[in-house]
Amino acid sequence: MKKQGASVVISHHILEGKHEAYEAWLSEIAPICKSYPGHIDWQIIRPIPNLTFIYTVIIRFDTIENLKNWMESQDRKRLIEKAKPLFAKDDHYYINSGLDFLFVSETEKSNPPARWKQYLVTWSAIFPLAFGIPLIILPLLRMISVPKFPVLDTLVITGLIVWLMVYVVMPNYTKLIKNWLYK
Repeated sequence: MKKQGASVVISHHILEGKHEAYEAWLSEIAPICKSYPGHIDWQIIRPIPNLTFIYTVIIRFDTIENLKNWMESQDRKRLIEKAKPLFAKDDHYYINSGLDFLFVSETEKSNPPARWKQYLVTWSAIFPLAFGIPLIILPLLRMISVPKFPVLDTLVITGLIVWLMVYVVMPNYTKLIKNWLYK
């Protein structure tokens, strides 16, 4: 049987003044999650201080079954109960087995589009970014005296491309083409 991999995107809206307690809670839950069979990756997108209050936690497992085992585990349920006083809203998450989270909004409860459409949309969004961002960023890095180092250049460029894809391009692009995308 081929393993496909699965991700969960978790949003936690944290009450004002509770960020330190939430960070401590993350330090408690992370090693437990990482100890579960099939765990691959754990990423946290932190809020912008004094501006936003939402933490996004992205967890990847090797199979959907292993991911569900973690999400439905007694360990996670116990720790979510412990963190509830920190939440302004309930624990919200979305499980997928690919890049579906780029195509489904929290407000629309429709199914993700066909994989071939996801492929075409993602490719058509990444191509101009992968072409254009280096043309802009590399001269800026040299202008501010950052030495030419391919690994650092790639790190900065890919980080910016992914950020733009997740937060700027895909939310707007999928709205623009939603009639075709979800047909």
